[in-house]
Amino acid sequence: MPNIGTLGELRASGYTVRSVKDEMRSNLIAKLRSGERLFPGILGYDETVLPQLVNAVLSKHNFILLGLRGQAKSRIIRQLTELLDEEIPIVAGSEINDNPFAPLSAYGRQAVDLHGDETKIDWVHRDNRFVEKLATPDVTIADIIGDVDPIKAAKGGHLLSDELTIHFGLLPRANRGIFAINELPDLAGKIQVGLFNIMQEGDVQIKGYPVRLPLDVLLVFSANPEDYTARGKIITPLKDRIGAEVHTHYPANVQLSSLITQQEAWTTRDLPVKVPEFITEIIEQIGFEARDDQRVDKRSGVSQRFSITVLESAVSNAERRSLFTGEMKIVPRISDIYAALPAMTGKMELEYEGEQIGATRLAKDLIKRASGVIFGGFFLGIDFERAVQWFEQGNKILLSDTASADECIMLLESVPELIGSTLVPLDIDRKDKANVVSACEFVLEGLYAQNKITRTEDGGFEAATKAKRDRRGMIYEDLTDLEGYN
Repeated sequence: MPNIGTLGELRASGYTVRSVKDEMRSNLIAKLRSGERLFPGILGYDETVLPQLVNAVLSKHNFILLGLRGQAKSRIIRQLTELLDEEIPIVAGSEINDNPFAPLSAYGRQAVDLHGDETKIDWVHRDNRFVEKLATPDVTIADIIGDVDPIKAAKGGHLLSDELTIHFGLLPRANRGIFAINELPDLAGKIQVGLFNIMQEGDVQIKGYPVRLPLDVLLVFSANPEDYTARGKIITPLKDRIGAEVHTHYPANVQLSSLITQQEAWTTRDLPVKVPEFITEIIEQIGFEARDDQRVDKRSGVSQRFSITVLESAVSNAERRSLFTGEMKIVPRISDIYAALPAMTGKMELEYEGEQIGATRLAKDLIKRASGVIFGGFFLGIDFERAVQWFEQGNKILLSDTASADECIMLLESVPELIGSTLVPLDIDRKDKANVVSACEFVLEGLYAQNKITRTEDGGFEAATKAKRDRRGMIYEDLTDLEGYN
């Protein structure tokens, strides 16, 4: 229908205008009947979040996504445009996507009255029917609803009270589309009042002049559950006008979290990249440990971006090593996860106890605990006692994150039974030296997590003192070792 250029041609075509909520409901029903996947790229929500979203759209409700950061709220909101028609007709030149059959603005009404069936028609793609705004305390009514424009009044010879002098804000410009506000409770109270007036009564006052704007728009919001309460900054009349509260969540398990990270992380480099399974699982487990840790603020959460950026940084450190050593393959190790500490520390909001020990120490402790959990899953029942005894005899080993695989293999071969025992549960080709080194360092980190050996700040491993072996699982065991490194 984009070939239709006038109102008369549009009438003759039999085109019927639907409200945006009817349009989305109809298109959603068609997708459900055809078995098409909704919200591609959103993993882990099929049995929880997506049914709530479907019900909200089928009910033609405005809704809010409630969840902590990094739970795909913005991605879900932006994919809602896929439920819109590909293109819709508007009065040509209209700022608020005027329906040609029933224009809303004074400009649209005048155009139709003046030109009749010869009124020019434009077609708007669904991607241009989405407006998004991040709520901040400095957002004004003029930003959201609009304001009187004295320049328009002067150029057109209009009174300031004339509707033609209005410069429309973001919400009217989203007419016949989707308007999204992220972090809704951060909006000032008077802006929230303006929103629910538009939602319910369709009118608003601009500079003291009443304006009737019965907008056709789907309103979608996002917020942190902590703020969206009676104690938060949301006004109850607005909350009452939001039809559905859809709660998002973090991935339920390490495997699902790993799939999300692998989907989102940029790991394609100039050299081939091979990330061992245990490395990806440790990175995901670090995020799970952080979310459960009492020293990390539960109200802020630990975003899925935590795992994504840690994996990207670990791969980059392994890439740096390959560039130094001339190796033709990138294989991350545990030491590369430690090198990714800068990608972790900024993504955790700490409680008082966490602030006291510092983000870097806390992140190192999380790596240790996560490595212990994954190590136990792979090496349950395998005895590394001879390797531990080797360290207790005063031997040490240093695996620098810039050392080549050949150099590391020479060192690791001196540790009794390490390479042989390591390759069994991990099913690694003994000829693949880079993977063998990564696996052996994983075992050493696992023994460190069990406090059977100690990890030094330069990436080395040595015997653990008896005091440390007796305090397994306590997070304070290494604090004295870390003095001066935080």
